[in-house]
Order: sequence, then structure tokens, then C-alpha cells
Amino acid sequence: MKIEIPSKIEKLTEIERLIDSISETVNISSDIYANILVGVTEAVKNAIIHGNDLDPQKNVTIEYAISQKFITFKISDLGDGFDYYSIPDPTLPENIEKETGRGLFLMNCLSDEVVYNDTGNEVSLKFFIN
Repeated sequence: MKIEIPSKIEKLTEIERLIDSISETVNISSDIYANILVGVTEAVKNAIIHGNDLDPQKNVTIEYAISQKFITFKISDLGDGFDYYSIPDPTLPENIEKETGRGLFLMNCLSDEVVYNDTGNEVSLKFFIN
């Protein structure tokens, strides 16, 4: 399945509703639901803010697939991408006080698998549900 949303922060509620709907359909545990909600919301928020620069004329695309064992989300934006490896570790003492940089960390901690495309404007998040 695939949806597109304009790059507006208030559109994150649509992602929350989507995840609620998936959760009801698949009947996932509350722990996994929370991981999916935070991980996917962070990915979409990054796409809106950093990828598409909050330009409502640019859409963020969210694709998802559900199997018996896992749910995969692919989030892509129209930005130039970024180098995942150049992002500073938010857990290091010099970065603890910084207000940004935690979204990618959360995505990595909460997802069972995180894969970026070579450009850095698309991320796939996999969550095991069984």
C-alpha cells in the first residue's frame, strides 16, 4: 500500500491514524505498536523537515507491506538526501545537550532493520510482529 502526504507537520496525524488502522488489522502487541508509531513518525517527520524543507508542494511517500512475520515501511522524500554515516552520535557527551539528532537514533533503536538508499532520501524500516 502507498500513501502520499504534503510536507506539513500537521499531516503526521494521518500517519498516526494509518498505524492505528494497521495495528487493529494485524493485532500487534502494544510494545511493537509503540516502536512502529515512534519509528515511522520520526522517519516521516525527518522527510518533511529535512528532506522536503517543509515545502507543502513536495510530498512524502509512505509505502508499507504486511506479511505474517513483519511490517515494512518505506518513507521517501524529494530532497537531495544525506550521508547517514556523517550524523553525529547523539549519545556522546558533546551531543547530549543538542536539540536535534535523536530521530535517526530512535529509528535505529526501535526498528528491527533500517536501510537507507544510496542517495539518503529514502529509508526502509522493518518491524517483526511475530
